[in-house]
Amino acid sequence: MAQRKPLRRLIQNGTARPIMTEARDGRLGEMEKWISICDAIAGEQSPSDASHDISHCRRVWRLSQAIMARDAIEADLLVLMAAAYFHDIRNYPKNSSLRELASTHSADRAVELLSCHGFPPEKTAKLHHAIAAHSFSAGIPPTSNEARIVQDADRIEALGAIGLARAFAVGSTLGANLFDPDDPLAESRSLNDRRFTLDHFQTKLFHLPDKMNTRAGREIAERRVLVLRDFVSNLMNELHLADVDSAA
Repeated sequence: MAQRKPLRRLIQNGTARPIMTEARDGRLGEMEKWISICDAIAGEQSPSDASHDISHCRRVWRLSQAIMARDAIEADLLVLMAAAYFHDIRNYPKNSSLRELASTHSADRAVELLSCHGFPPEKTAKLHHAIAAHSFSAGIPPTSNEARIVQDADRIEALGAIGLARAFAVGSTLGANLFDPDDPLAESRSLNDRRFTLDHFQTKLFHLPDKMNTRAGREIAERRVLVLRDFVSNLMNELHLADVDSAA
């Protein structure tokens, strides 16, 4: 009974509604049990920064379910869910020399933690790959449906209104400026997203829709990237006081 409260919260915010089932004898279903375990562990172990916290993990899980359902992709739900929750369990700053190893270290830690709770050993290799391959920095090609879905879901999180907020949150932790006040769009200089967060839109974010593995992921990404493009357009209007002129 102690597990029911967090599960009820998850169901209310839509995190797991598509697959929640209750066993006839009143016990929690297997997926409910594992969602409760993963949510609790990830909540304790996930990074505290606003862009990679437990809320991000829950959104990646929800997006993963949506992609799987929309494209009717066959995937192991338990592996998919655990990978979504643990993909950032080890997260290093983008300017760290360990950055390329973050996803592999996350995969190692996820297997270690979940094995202690009886995670099916025959599924650990699939779980490890789904986590290790999600990272842009690692450059590991996803070879399973679970890995392809989680990678798409995580990349979608870098787009849209949520992605906009996350981008500037990450930039802040790196000590980056919002943009170059003299050349915001890098028209006369080289892009440098370590110095200017806005440069990251051109170096990476605008290109993500073309890197999606699934049809649903690409469609969602194409819609969400428009939010970023609109932001850049509005930003330039404000910098040039175009909105002031039009208001007058």
